[in-house]
Amino acid sequence: MSKIPYTGKTPGARQPQQPVSADPLQGTESYSPEHPLLEDPDALAVRLVESEDFLRRNKNLLLGVLGVVVLAIVGAFAFYTWRTSQNEKAQAAMFQAVNYWEADSLNKAMKGDGRYVGLESIASEYTGTKAGNLANFYAGVAALKQGQFKAAADYLEDFSSDDLLVQARAYSLLGDANLEQNKYKEAADFYAKAADHNANEQFTPGYLIKQGTALELAKDYAGAVKAYDRILTDYPNSFEVNEARQYKSRAEGMSGK
Repeated sequence: MSKIPYTGKTPGARQPQQPVSADPLQGTESYSPEHPLLEDPDALAVRLVESEDFLRRNKNLLLGVLGVVVLAIVGAFAFYTWRTSQNEKAQAAMFQAVNYWEADSLNKAMKGDGRYVGLESIASEYTGTKAGNLANFYAGVAALKQGQFKAAADYLEDFSSDDLLVQARAYSLLGDANLEQNKYKEAADFYAKAADHNANEQFTPGYLIKQGTALELAKDYAGAVKAYDRILTDYPNSFEVNEARQYKSRAEGMSGK
């Protein structure tokens, strides 16, 4: 149970003892209670008067601060409303683009069909919306299929997802885009990110195979052996085990071991 602090007016309250000085010429020492405003009603009254005076003297300042706060709230609400409407427009535009993407009509998916805009426009015009973010992923995959590897990397770098498996897949696709540009070390780094992002037995071994292959192309055979070893050690029941064993032997041979 919490204790209600006693004041000097509270029945049964302990009255503070005035300590006596050892030197009679100094008189008594001043008493400093823990809660002076509770102990001294007069001090409380003075403090209230001071507060009222401060409010009168600074009324314009306080109103200005209040106005800023209100404007910030209104601005945030307006931005949220605008962002919601933008996302709805982007979602509607995405519908036809994704249909073309799934039908492998990649040019229409990317550029649009004259009536509906394509993934390129959605990604650039609706930046910051969920649909615009998703458009980057679809556009990145489409660009990869079209052999536009630099564009694919640009789109995929602008994509992010809270879904761990989807984000890992995006990292792997970034690895593919860099590998096709002969950026083997960068590709290996993205494959490593894919492998470490929510590591699991279903997908991680495949990403590690890609990492090892990219490291071999970068002539980092020791690094490749480590990637293959991780499959053999951490995922011995995966489908990639036999591949990993063969590739490890090849990498060890190339490193002179």
